[in-house]
Amino acid sequence: MEKVRFGIIGCGNMGTGHAKNFLANKIPRGCITAVCDINPKKFAFFKENFGDTINYYENAEDMYKSGDIDLALICTPHYDHPPLAIMAMNYGLHCIVEKPAGVYTLQVEEMLERHKTSDKVLGIMFCQRNNPAFKKMRQMVLDGKVGEIKRTNWIITDWYRTQQYYDSGSWRATWAGEGGGVLYNQAPHQLDLFQWICGMMPNKIHAHCHFGKWHDIEVEDDVSCYCEYPNGATGVFITTTADAPGTNRFEITGTKGKLVFENNKLYYTELKVDEREHCYTTTAGFKKPDAYPTVEVELEGEHTNHYGICNNVIDAILDGAPLLAPAEEGIRGVELANAMLLSEWLKKEVTLPIDGKLFYEELKKRIAISKPHKIQENDSVAPQA
Repeated sequence: MEKVRFGIIGCGNMGTGHAKNFLANKIPRGCITAVCDINPKKFAFFKENFGDTINYYENAEDMYKSGDIDLALICTPHYDHPPLAIMAMNYGLHCIVEKPAGVYTLQVEEMLERHKTSDKVLGIMFCQRNNPAFKKMRQMVLDGKVGEIKRTNWIITDWYRTQQYYDSGSWRATWAGEGGGVLYNQAPHQLDLFQWICGMMPNKIHAHCHFGKWHDIEVEDDVSCYCEYPNGATGVFITTTADAPGTNRFEITGTKGKLVFENNKLYYTELKVDEREHCYTTTAGFKKPDAYPTVEVELEGEHTNHYGICNNVIDAILDGAPLLAPAEEGIRGVELANAMLLSEWLKKEVTLPIDGKLFYEELKKRIAISKPHKIQENDSVAPQA
């Protein structure tokens, strides 16, 4: 196999976005050979740019069994991600799933169980793991530059969306169609990075989720979450689609220093002595630990974004390279989102791992009364970030 043949499922915003990377020759060892969408009107971009060099399908299974593709790139609404990935593996295909890996942990677990018996590559489109700032931040944490983590704080509120945005798709911002709001559409990348960079998951979460606080929608558009970690550290995760101007600031404070990500830059402050040692050895009651001057960390490489994940998966298929975002790690962000909603629904702190069956039962209550949006003619089939 010289090139991996891609089949895109979902020809809306994300599907066409991926296609543009192929047209720009950013994925040299891959090619699009087929696309699929239940709405054939969505083929317009592909027919204009690819013509009859690719095949068109209105049913995923027909594309899977056609022999046209080696890999399915799933860009559909969230509930369909695990079922379509499972079907792809059943037909002996590799797969990349757009974020999130699914809506609830039970369906993601089903996908992962199927992958255990498959020899095919299964990756998640966590393209922010390609951001040089986040890669460096993670490496510095793993290298012990901040010592033992004491506190995490991420304010990610620059996801501003208008009512028109939510009204652009019948499935959008509904329990039945999307399964959630800002935690499932805008912030999945940050929920993934929140645990990936720190190298640990919270074990307790207490969240306040506001549903349709700032927009006429069913799902959450404003979230404030407090979490605790097994090592005693605490954290805060705040997100919304209504703040203007918004903020994107991630702080990690440890016993040896602090990392701050903001405005796509990374800053590091190193203590001259471990804070825990300083606390119990200094004889001055108000003396802070001495620190070296804060420095902007030099970042390496470019942010290869979505095409970087595609190239990484191709490298895994053709060369056996390790995956940057393996499917097994995709469930973590889903569990964090599930835990935050469950905490709000139960009005109490929840422990992780969560009770997946309990979450699903609570979700089904919302699905039962969910109503689709009235939409404009340009209803999108695929999620937009």
